[in-house]
Amino acid sequence: MAGDARERMLVILLVLLSGATGLVDAASVLGLGKVFTANMTGNVVFFGFALAGAPSFSPAPYLVAIGAFLVGALGAGRLGKAHAGRPLRAWLTTAAFVEASALWSAAAVALRFDVATQLPEPRLFVIIALSALAMGFRNATVRQLKVPDLTTTVLTLTLTGLAADSAFAGGGNPNWLRRIASVIAIFLGAALGAFLVTRVGLASSLASAAALILFGTLACVLNPAAAEPRGT
Repeated sequence: MAGDARERMLVILLVLLSGATGLVDAASVLGLGKVFTANMTGNVVFFGFALAGAPSFSPAPYLVAIGAFLVGALGAGRLGKAHAGRPLRAWLTTAAFVEASALWSAAAVALRFDVATQLPEPRLFVIIALSALAMGFRNATVRQLKVPDLTTTVLTLTLTGLAADSAFAGGGNPNWLRRIASVIAIFLGAALGAFLVTRVGLASSLASAAALILFGTLACVLNPAAAEPRGT
């Protein structure tokens, strides 16, 4: 029973974090040009385009995003190891503070960044680095939680599972509810983020993502199941 309560708590948390991903994706794609900071597949592809000389693709933003993402993932890996055997609540709360702090810092930098001209350029790279660091940290943290079908940032395998494991394919529809919830959460986060970036400003989407991450985590870890040791 305790294990079921813990998994339910984590599923709710990861769906909320999926919504935050949509907000970050909207900020990076609509506000920072052709760059992703929540997942790296697009950046690797775009980096290839840039090296091939494709017009309007420059390698620098992708290298910054990938590098910062890796630094964030490394930090989350070390934090997870340091919290082995400690209450799950302490680990998740610390991780949320780190991620939210990086995104709020990015939002602060974005206050004096012009999306239309993508200037000043140093601010562009700082925003990319801070938001990519936050999302690398998130990806590595979620990976250690090992909750099936909820990566919070990538939907390719989620959508594949929905189709391949469906009754139409002869499957048993495992985890269909959380899979659909993840897709809807990222969609809604992206829609809200697009509204904020285009109508309010880039900083608003980043700041909203940080708030959802931090306060959503704090609400979820009130669950008694979060007091259990997180394991190794």
